[in-house]
Amino acid sequence: MHKNVVIAGYARSPFHFANKGDLVKVRPDEMAAQVVRGLIGKTGVDPKDIEDLIVGCAFPEGEQGLNVARLIGFLADLPISVAGTTVNRFCGSSMQSIHMAAGNIQMDAGEAFICAGIESMSRVPMAGFNPLLHPGLAERFPQAYISMGETAENVAQKHQIPRGRQEEFAVSSHVKAAAAQAAGKLSDEIVPIQANGMAVEADGCIRPDTSAEALAELKPAFSTDGSVTAGTASPLTDGASAVLVTSEDYAKAHGLQPLAKLRSIAVAGCDPEVMGIGPVAASRKALERAGIAVGDLDIIELNEAFASQALACADELGLDLDKTNIDGGAIALGHPLGATGARITGKAAQLLKREGKQLALSTQCIGGGQGIATVLEAA
Repeated sequence: MHKNVVIAGYARSPFHFANKGDLVKVRPDEMAAQVVRGLIGKTGVDPKDIEDLIVGCAFPEGEQGLNVARLIGFLADLPISVAGTTVNRFCGSSMQSIHMAAGNIQMDAGEAFICAGIESMSRVPMAGFNPLLHPGLAERFPQAYISMGETAENVAQKHQIPRGRQEEFAVSSHVKAAAAQAAGKLSDEIVPIQANGMAVEADGCIRPDTSAEALAELKPAFSTDGSVTAGTASPLTDGASAVLVTSEDYAKAHGLQPLAKLRSIAVAGCDPEVMGIGPVAASRKALERAGIAVGDLDIIELNEAFASQALACADELGLDLDKTNIDGGAIALGHPLGATGARITGKAAQLLKREGKQLALSTQCIGGGQGIATVLEAA
């Protein structure tokens, strides 16, 4: 049994700073529902054909708790026949949702899926409202619960990524994102979000005036003698994203315009204390399964959880930074945890189409020591 699987549409909310941005007062379930409605309107897919709404969320509690996918389906006015399930692989949650849809299509268990992600880091705190560590595990294997900032410092030290290089990378992320925003290259993917009687239409985390000099003045964020600062880490962010995943046959039969085909997928584990290096093993698996080499890639979307880990992964994999995050990455755009996987995979697909390229990789690190990767090819 084999069916080609395609990304047939991509949309997201604007991304804004948690706790102080324009989406602070928007419930995450409502935000995601607006993005889902926007994706359906943009693609023209018949909602009755959707098998499942698969939603990634890293901290599915509070307003993004219960089975938030099913609730988002109700809020988005999807037909009652469309099922809903919520997925948690931390930062990789909504890329995992795409992988699940692809597997279902291969098993002839549906032809069309909406794979979405949501995180309001304003309204649900990092680690959730009531983290309950397993006392035995915390004593025997404390790195299972290590903070993400500590892992960024560990990666910087282990892979010898100096502070100046991290800051240069962060500036580049903002420069690329600001240029893409100014040129209107981000507007096509953004669904305006209705908030307090106004429409939030543009990203709010990009800082066009970011400079190496300004970043050099910041204090280390996670260790007094460390090299990682708030300026070289992705900000706490509110946002939602969604992609339409279908069989190639369904897309052709219903006049959809695929952005890209899925070529291969992979996940991998790594030591939790250096979780940022997770994309290396996952990407190597995915590239091998696709039968291609790193040098064959035209487009790379590597999530920038931290500059130190993104650079370490790029070094280890031999990635061409000129092909990486060409419209900016998470340091500039933001990283709403559960939403990022669908954003970078949808973005990679969109860029293949926009730039007329052939092969793309989207990949990200995951708390707890994991990586996830998707290889795409031109549709």
